[in-house]
Amino acid sequence: MTDRFSARTSWDTGESLLSAAVRAAREAGRTLIDLTVSNPTVCGFRYDEAAILGALRAGEGMRYDPDPRGMRSAREAVAGYYADHGADVDPDALVLTTSTSEGYGYLFRLLCDAGDEVLVAQPGYPLFDFLADLEDVRLRTYPLFYDYGWWIDFAELEQRIGPRTKAILVVHPNNPTGHWTARMERERLREICARHGLALIVDEVFLDYPLVESAEAVSFAAEASPVLTFVLSGMSKIAGLPQMKVGWLLTLGPDGSRREALARLEVIADTFLSMNAPVQLALPHWLDGRCGIQEQILGRVRGNLAAVEGCGMQVLQTEAGWSAVLRLGGTAEGFVNGVGVVVHPGAFYGLAGENRKVVSLLTPEVIFRAGMEQLVDATFVSS
Repeated sequence: MTDRFSARTSWDTGESLLSAAVRAAREAGRTLIDLTVSNPTVCGFRYDEAAILGALRAGEGMRYDPDPRGMRSAREAVAGYYADHGADVDPDALVLTTSTSEGYGYLFRLLCDAGDEVLVAQPGYPLFDFLADLEDVRLRTYPLFYDYGWWIDFAELEQRIGPRTKAILVVHPNNPTGHWTARMERERLREICARHGLALIVDEVFLDYPLVESAEAVSFAAEASPVLTFVLSGMSKIAGLPQMKVGWLLTLGPDGSRREALARLEVIADTFLSMNAPVQLALPHWLDGRCGIQEQILGRVRGNLAAVEGCGMQVLQTEAGWSAVLRLGGTAEGFVNGVGVVVHPGAFYGLAGENRKVVSLLTPEVIFRAGMEQLVDATFVSS
């Protein structure tokens, strides 16, 4: 039976130990405290529903006039977003997508033949594995190490560059570690890419969520790049609207390489023409209204991080984003069975060590504090 399916989809689709524990607890009627919820639309934030949905009613949405890169008015709005981050972005350097996931698909097709490699940081979000599999691209990890903050291990990164390496991928700030790519690291990444003829892919979806003041909270788009660079982001995080399916990729770098990349990306985008007209027409309005939800989310995640630190839980230094990495002994399924609290095991993100657990700082405050109290009271905290 399995020989009828492609090798690229040969994933282990079985139930994990954590999923099995959660399912069994709920089937038994137990109430769980879920500290992994990262969908902002179910976390109790106040959205301006009339403005968000009203923006979809533009009459021009009934007219079909596709542009492979996306409507210019929408791309100009995205360029305005980057202007707020100190970056002078040409709207013609932008390609709209339905998500950053689709953007990765475009880039893997653009840069890689089957079997080519992209270097990606570990720990990191496991979605990249599936995206690469679907494009017949191999991921090779390079390590981040923790020493009073997170740092790229550049010696290991360079050792992992091979003849089929096409790009280095960095998430800025990283998920789940929440560390910014420091200026020195940004410069080193560009130097390595230039020396080895690699492209640089930068995921900035959490750019707007600094948890502490940092000089490193700077978009790659605001800095000149001597190498072909692609910056990805979208409305899922920027405006807490994952259901609206809006993303983009920005192309930077030397003029010749940038123009050739954009010409090829335009053909890829024209093949799919995935983003619908009403959403593109609504995008400028959604971007204009992003500050309200960002203020709510920032207040939530900063408050929850303070609650972790205040209850004595050991947390690794985090500078940005929606997650926190805890030093916490025991297994994730053990917490479900023992105290009814759901956390992610560090291994889910490639975090080394058994005593690493990841929680979402987006969790509603009352629920989050109750979960922290349960974990502390259970004396599972390790040194």
